[in-house]
Amino acid sequence: MKRSHELLQKLMFPVKDAHQLPDSSQTFDDEGNFRVEIPSVEGAATMKAVIEEANEQGVHVNRVSQGSGIMLLSDQEIKEMVAMGQEQNIEVCLFVGPRMAYDTGASGHVSPTLGWRHAGIDQLSYALEDIFRSIELGINSILVADEGLLHLIGEAKKSGDIPEEFVVKVSALMSPANPVTGKLFQDLGGTTLNIPGDLSLAQMAAFRQTVNATLDMYVESPDNLGGFIRYYEIPEIIRVSAPIMLKFGLRNAANIYPSGQHLESASILQAREKVRRAAIGLSHLQSTNFKQSKTITY
Repeated sequence: MKRSHELLQKLMFPVKDAHQLPDSSQTFDDEGNFRVEIPSVEGAATMKAVIEEANEQGVHVNRVSQGSGIMLLSDQEIKEMVAMGQEQNIEVCLFVGPRMAYDTGASGHVSPTLGWRHAGIDQLSYALEDIFRSIELGINSILVADEGLLHLIGEAKKSGDIPEEFVVKVSALMSPANPVTGKLFQDLGGTTLNIPGDLSLAQMAAFRQTVNATLDMYVESPDNLGGFIRYYEIPEIIRVSAPIMLKFGLRNAANIYPSGQHLESASILQAREKVRRAAIGLSHLQSTNFKQSKTITY
């Protein structure tokens, strides 16, 4: 292992996972250690239900994210979500819409991860149009699952075609599984990186030796991403990985992608349950006397 360790060290990467589990010294800009994300909030009606449930459960939701795609939301729906986000201090993160699974080819349906990428330059162009439209409607946060699109957004930020402060969330569908890939995605322009939900604490801690981007992680993963439920580990996950966005997915949930009015009732019920699960998960912080370094706000 001597040569591989020497090369990693020369390239300024950790040579081992951080088994000593050091505290992360990084925080969000407001000095908070963690935030809460509710995924698969597929439209304005579902977002309204999330806000209602969050108020009932006493949970502050910091981000809602959507999966069906910007292209499947009307201008009015997006404007309503933006308005609710501004009123409630919630980041609204929408997925870029055109993808291989929506196209006429077969490979996007065979591979779950390939289906979220963009086939050909035409589809990348459609994806960029999705982003430009969302920016015009007030969105400042999007989800991507394609390295080529990630690169294009990064270059567009440099040229001024996309605002520098625009949040680019690397999807769980292209999760960086190690700190080197995480650094690559960060350098390409990813500002928040969704790491796999089954990484060990030592593997998570190693990310903080290499990247300063926000980390996202499902503390309850949907079935297609493993179905892990890691509530008792939440205090330690925050301690070694901060700043981290805790994502509350849902086991045994119905597949609602692409969503619409025909699936709206399922979308709403599932989103409410995710908020309830968040309240349960966060109760483990109280039981360990975990303290935020500062109140979280946007």
